[in-house]
Amino acid sequence: MIEGETLQLLLVLLVGVTIILALLIKAGLERISIPPLVGYLLLGTGIGLLDNQVHFLTPPVREVYAFLGELGIISLLFRVGLESNLAGLLRQLSRASFLLLGDVVFSGGLTFLSTYYWLGLDLIPSVFITIALIATSVGISVSVWQSAKALDSPNGELLLDIAEMDDIVAIALMSLLFAMIPVFQGDIVADFSLIFVHTIVPFLLKVAIFGIFCLILFRYLEQPITRFFERLEPSPDPILMVVKDPILMVVGMVFIIAALAGLIGFSAAVGAFFAGLVFGGDPDAVKFDASFATLYKFFVPFFFINLGLQLQLESLSSSWILGLVLLIVAFLGKVIGTGGLALITGGRSSALLLGVSMVPRAEITMVVMERGRELGDWAVSSPIFTTTILVSAITCIVSPLILRPLLQKTLLKNS
Repeated sequence: MIEGETLQLLLVLLVGVTIILALLIKAGLERISIPPLVGYLLLGTGIGLLDNQVHFLTPPVREVYAFLGELGIISLLFRVGLESNLAGLLRQLSRASFLLLGDVVFSGGLTFLSTYYWLGLDLIPSVFITIALIATSVGISVSVWQSAKALDSPNGELLLDIAEMDDIVAIALMSLLFAMIPVFQGDIVADFSLIFVHTIVPFLLKVAIFGIFCLILFRYLEQPITRFFERLEPSPDPILMVVKDPILMVVGMVFIIAALAGLIGFSAAVGAFFAGLVFGGDPDAVKFDASFATLYKFFVPFFFINLGLQLQLESLSSSWILGLVLLIVAFLGKVIGTGGLALITGGRSSALLLGVSMVPRAEITMVVMERGRELGDWAVSSPIFTTTILVSAITCIVSPLILRPLLQKTLLKNS
């Protein structure tokens, strides 16, 4: 067994090699318009397959990858919250909520009916898959709209509103799902009054208290603390050329908030999302976002790589039917749920564009499944985890390939 200094050197070597490979993968896949997260998943899977032959992923090594992956989740959800303009979303609520309702209800309902009633999965795995497949990865479709210079169009703005809202809905449902764990495990009798008193009320109180705490912290303390750290760095730091002391202070606060959220019964990911929402209301949030990018690029790949390490491809032989059903549901749920209702307010081309744009599932989907896998096989088994993650990756690859020609055709028709 590897121990002591040799183990430390192995960890340094593996992390260094992983960082370099992640950078090369990102650069290569972006050139062919494939989301880098797909490459990160494959890298993690490849490392796992190599370990089957060499056996270098000892428990301490896996713990380091898991820890870096946890920091990746926090960074990822902070970025999602930071990019969610809550005030803007509230102003657009009446405009986008109709389509959001169809998106969530139809997509979620179709997924649950398919997994629980048709495929006969247990209730809890079906709920996890349903919540995971509600959330859209807006960044993947947005990149296609941006390259076509169509994001500022009415349909592009509507896409942003709906996608951001269903991310928030998925995170809220994930939080409620974890609050209900004692009920699912039989610690609380499945009586609605008891569930309401012992689970839902405490959950809502925690949300209110934690939200108020974040608002107070960032509204009254964030700017004085930021100015204090800015005074500590009066001139450009020759070492920290991009990541300055103030953004490091922000990162420190985000990690603290994420840890507190986990300690009170949420998850670190939800705490990071809360922090991002609050910072998103700061006029300097864009500056934070730009400075945060370097740390984001360092930590986030480890989340997807760690997911790849957990994939067990041999389980696909027994779950290919589940994968096929989930893939069909993932496409139909969004295309019909969003696009179908969009037909009422727009033409067929606009409805199809919005529906296909909502298909990609990535960050939130994978966070939900990863958290469910941590609970054990009773919540998310290895075959279900592996299948859902791979379906998510496929939607990220296929959807842009369909969306790009559709968008170009629509733009030509309207020009």
